[in-house]
Amino acid sequence: MISRPPIKPERHEEIPQNDPLAPSSRRRENSNENGTELDVDSGDDALAEQTAAPSPTLLVDPRLARLSETAKNYARAARAENTARAYDSDWRQFASWLRRNGFDELPPEPQTVGLYLAAQAEAGASVSTLERRLSGICWRYRQLGQPLDVRNRHISTVLAGIRRKHARPPAQKAAIFADELLAMLATLEMDLRGLRDRAILALGFAGGLRRSEIVGLDCGPGQSEDGTGWIEIYPAGENPHNEGGVLLQISGKTGWREVEIGRGSRPETCPVALLETWMRLGRIGHWPLFRPIARKNGGVSAGRLSDKHVARLVQKCALAAGIRGDLSEGERKRAFGGHSLRAGLASSAQIEEAHVQKHLGHASAEMTRRYQRKRDRFKVNLTKAAGL
Repeated sequence: MISRPPIKPERHEEIPQNDPLAPSSRRRENSNENGTELDVDSGDDALAEQTAAPSPTLLVDPRLARLSETAKNYARAARAENTARAYDSDWRQFASWLRRNGFDELPPEPQTVGLYLAAQAEAGASVSTLERRLSGICWRYRQLGQPLDVRNRHISTVLAGIRRKHARPPAQKAAIFADELLAMLATLEMDLRGLRDRAILALGFAGGLRRSEIVGLDCGPGQSEDGTGWIEIYPAGENPHNEGGVLLQISGKTGWREVEIGRGSRPETCPVALLETWMRLGRIGHWPLFRPIARKNGGVSAGRLSDKHVARLVQKCALAAGIRGDLSEGERKRAFGGHSLRAGLASSAQIEEAHVQKHLGHASAEMTRRYQRKRDRFKVNLTKAAGL
């Protein structure tokens, strides 16, 4: 990291010292007590080094050296890939804002964070975006051994005021319902790429999966370092009511959960049959379940498909199927995404809410209701129950 002299801030009207937003007058170099420069802009690898690296004297023992590498790998895996990318982006933006305004990155100053949140809110950032950015900033400071207390009044008061003034309902992706999913499946070709994409859409809908959970599946347990789950295909049981299906073991935000996906009524739309067809023709028996396909020779790659493919696939098929034709093409692209499959199942399943909550892996029923675009409202009438 190249050392830069601190940038002198522009002159502003003096802020009273008792103002909760007043930045500290202290300006520090980005160095520790020994004068060594702190690499505050480094990525996950540097943080893993700082988090898990033992004393150099311990590395004389080869066994401890191997444990050190193992600890670093665990530190890198502490966050989901999407969360890691978002947090890294949040930190880079925050660090850039600090440099432009003449503030030091270390140690964290709650007054400065309050000013940053106010500046971002005035620039149009939503409340949810600010909350996520604050989480990313706090995570980075914790890894650097300089924790930031978000309950500090300089931060909490500003954030509460932003919520009160700018809060609005979160933007939600439009749900895709069962009949719309069938129309989307019909737009895909019958080649290997089309068979793979059919399996992705059907499995994502029937499992109520996040896009990262779809592409994070392996063919079996422990087959890859970056996998977040695996599948088990069960044949029909002796019980005539047990037609078999796919059992997914998924590591999600609320821990590990099992997702049962039963067989459908038609092979051309059954998620289990579509998955079996893709695995057979794509010769997928180990490692990542869904993989890229080369455009030149049509060969199946050994790597893992990006979760962005799921979002683009949903958007492309929704446009091709003519879903929400009353909207412009740009509005339709923004309306649909990977979460459209998850919201579609939550909105379509005509079963008890507790089953849907468990299937989606939600910690609360309130979160499940956010995904239900069509549900019976005013089913419980407290007005009449109170005697009015």
